[in-house]
Amino acid sequence: MPEHTGLRFTLPAMRILENEHRYLSFLMEEWHELVLWYEQEPLALEEARTRLHKLRQAILEFVEPLKKHTGKEETHFFPLLGNYIGFEQGPLAGIQEEHREIDGYIGHFLHHSEGDIDQMTLEAIRSAVQDAGEAFEVLTVHFVKEETVIFPMGETQLSAKDKERLNKQLNTLIT
Repeated sequence: MPEHTGLRFTLPAMRILENEHRYLSFLMEEWHELVLWYEQEPLALEEARTRLHKLRQAILEFVEPLKKHTGKEETHFFPLLGNYIGFEQGPLAGIQEEHREIDGYIGHFLHHSEGDIDQMTLEAIRSAVQDAGEAFEVLTVHFVKEETVIFPMGETQLSAKDKERLNKQLNTLIT
């Protein structure tokens, strides 16, 4: 294994989650470029529609690995860590609420961009794209919170047996 991989964590399970964040961030940057295009003035309606098709496709391709990643966290990691630090309040409650918020923004974008995009007004397009931008912002901060608060807790709080079990549970692909 190379000496420097760019990953911060030593626990294999946390490295898996951290690496998935890197991949998801890469995908996010691709569609965020499209979101940023909509901030310019003035916008051409036909170009806005064309780019919305691309943005929708990019987010649809992003959703599957995101759901697999958050599913692994919510099914395996959070319940295990919650046994050590609690569930009802504190960082796990906030992180799980952010998962719901992200799902909401992405779901809202996908709902409002389905159908005949070529009939959408510029106002409707901008409104839908705003939800994609919000999803990007929440995801970016969310990943930082997990990597600075939750993942370090996983490295320090879990027993050796739980660390081993978690590694086996998380060692699956999100693509």
